Amino acid sequence: MKYEDFSREKLIERIIELETLNSELLSEKELETRLEYSWSGNLGHWYWNVKNNDVTFNPLKVTNLGYDLSELPENVDYQFFTEMLHPEDYDKTMEAMLNHLQGKANVYEVEYRIRCKDGSYKWYYDRGKITKYDEDGKPLFLAGIVFDITDNKVMQSELEYKNKVLAELSAIDDLTQIANYRTLIKFLESEILTVNRSKKPLSIAIFDIDDFKVINDTKGHIIGNGVLADIAGIINSSIRDTDLAGRYGGEEFMVIFSNANIMTASKVAERIRESIENHTFGEDLKLTLSGGLREYLGEDIDSFINSADMNLLEAKRRGKNLIIA
Repeated sequence: MKYEDFSREKLIERIIELETLNSELLSEKELETRLEYSWSGNLGHWYWNVKNNDVTFNPLKVTNLGYDLSELPENVDYQFFTEMLHPEDYDKTMEAMLNHLQGKANVYEVEYRIRCKDGSYKWYYDRGKITKYDEDGKPLFLAGIVFDITDNKVMQSELEYKNKVLAELSAIDDLTQIANYRTLIKFLESEILTVNRSKKPLSIAIFDIDDFKVINDTKGHIIGNGVLADIAGIINSSIRDTDLAGRYGGEEFMVIFSNANIMTASKVAERIRESIENHTFGEDLKLTLSGGLREYLGEDIDSFINSADMNLLEAKRRGKNLIIA
């Protein structure tokens, strides 16, 4: 078909015909897409004429953001959408497109937040590919599809939060609200690995409440539980942020002193012992605490803990209310 032989009226008629055909083809393509990608969030196809910087797209892409089609410019360019990107997502989105245009990536694929008319943001998953090149091998046209994945992102965020809460709950002793046994051992294993590389000092202390069984037998478990919680609070408030205090079991507590030799750990342990001795618990209860300390010397973890435990037993044997290192 030789368009140079067409009259002006005939050319206009042909343009209208082609535009109508193009619109029908786009509608047909959108229908195919919705059948192929029938899950929720599908906002349809987009097409980018790189040379003219003209973007054609399914209206859902913008009406989903709260805009009316009458608010759009007559010709929508690529920047119309990139200017609505969340500042934190702008660079990665532009990089994803540039990598595809330069042939560094087979497809353009990215997740980003895009601003709605009311100022809020929605998450879009965008995927596209160059469909035509010019004679010099430069991109001419791109075609892609976009999905609203906001609900998925919200669900993902909620799941991550719940998992975090569950992890924290599983790491904390319910009664004393400090680390539980499992957390103590994991932390100590990690500290030992660090010390073996860095050669920095590491010490532990194991504390036991003196005659705690008598308190439970005479005052009851409710009072006894209150004592455990109070002592845990005293111990936890006496150590550094880099250290870890936890309930080792029953009425026993462990403190892991990061980057601390036996002298440093002994001073803190003695301060804890004195605080317990001078504190009044519950119904005018006075208690004491015994402790065993050990500095890490390269042994395995069981031997390390056992050495501190043996020092605790020695403190008990010598009359209690004592710290042995």
